Amino acid sequence: MSITTFAVAGATGRLGRHVVDVLTERGHEVVPMSRATGVDIITGEGLAEALTGAEVIIDVASWHASDQEAATEFFRTSARNLHEYGQKAGVARIAMASIIGADKATAGFLAAKKVHEELLLSGPLPVCILRAAQFHEFVGQLLDWQQGDVAYVPALPTQLVACRTVAEELVDLATAPAALGTPIPEIAGPRKETMAGAAQLLGARRGVKVVGVDGAGIPDAEIAADGGFLPGPHAKLAGPTFQEWLDTQP
Repeated sequence: MSITTFAVAGATGRLGRHVVDVLTERGHEVVPMSRATGVDIITGEGLAEALTGAEVIIDVASWHASDQEAATEFFRTSARNLHEYGQKAGVARIAMASIIGADKATAGFLAAKKVHEELLLSGPLPVCILRAAQFHEFVGQLLDWQQGDVAYVPALPTQLVACRTVAEELVDLATAPAALGTPIPEIAGPRKETMAGAAQLLGARRGVKVVGVDGAGIPDAEIAADGGFLPGPHAKLAGPTFQEWLDTQP
């Protein structure tokens, strides 16, 4: 296997940390790109230097809040900059992580990801996309957002997947991209569950009572309730399950 130099956008984020770990373990050269490493993919600060000598960009940079407009603007700028600076640096391609169901989304963060996919795909560099289910780690975030000892969590169907599992699959795709085009590959966890059910398992550990509610008020709740954000028939399903993952957490 030849050693490839990967520039990872969002390298210090929830998924990015795992991507850097997987690349390093497999013996690749990694250039971590985040504001913490002095690289800003929005302002372009440090970007040209970071991409010098890089062969592949892995884009796992994300917007920190669910506001659709702000997230869309973030992705619009990051996509433009990664293509522009990447092309100048002689990068061969971009691999990005997206979310299962983004193509169906009409509102919220998922709709911003839909625009992100479209913008990256329309740029000059070849792009491969991996759509992932919601991460195991997201469940804790849902509980963190709520104050008090009772949390109300939507009982919407999901097929949660571990960040590490997504990182391994994304690195596989980035190192040996399958034929570009459709269908876009998907990665999800091994079993269907509800967000509320997973939150109850975590809540039991934290001493938080979790009450399952319908998804009213959540963007595209009807699509989610109908299973629109569950993996398709061609998706790769990989463990650990949420419970198995939870058992390994400190």
